[in-house]
Amino acid sequence: MSAATSADLTPRRLLGDVHQGDELPQLRYPVTATTVVLGALASRDWRPMHHDHDFAVKRNGTKDIFLNTPNQAAWFERYLTDWTGPHGRLAHMSFRMRGSVFPGDTMALDGVVESTEVDEVGCGFATVGVTLSVEGDAKTTCTARIALPRTHDDNPWARRGDRWKPAAPRVRETRAVQAERAEQTPGAAQARVEERR
Repeated sequence: MSAATSADLTPRRLLGDVHQGDELPQLRYPVTATTVVLGALASRDWRPMHHDHDFAVKRNGTKDIFLNTPNQAAWFERYLTDWTGPHGRLAHMSFRMRGSVFPGDTMALDGVVESTEVDEVGCGFATVGVTLSVEGDAKTTCTARIALPRTHDDNPWARRGDRWKPAAPRVRETRAVQAERAEQTPGAAQARVEERR
């Protein structure tokens, strides 16, 4: 294994290259029992529904063991930093799990840039909405704020103290969450029944 060179660490993506509405490349990954178990072990989550098939099925009533929360968080972080390159620095992430991801599923992560901004200390940020889905069914939605270099000499990882202010992103719902919320509004169920008539 060779040592990293400075060329390996040049910014891959600058804030000026990123625009609202940009779609990130999709990441697809076939989930196996090993994926689920190793994620649970790495996060010291010893709860049996993440490694014991019989417990998950017979006691929890699920179809199999399933990805835990820290495992999904790690997949979101990997997806975002694969896109940004080595200078992307995650500032904030929040997500909502709506369904489980099981061995045998192929999870797909898709992202869209919701906004870009430069904060009061000159750090550039992109807010990205990410959806983890299985066969088109959104299992988890995420909003992340990630720092990107503004120039080739800028490195968000070098920011400390007053130069690093990773405030939470302004909450903006992804399209999937907006659609779900619309479905849950009073009268939506009645409207769907009337549409079918």
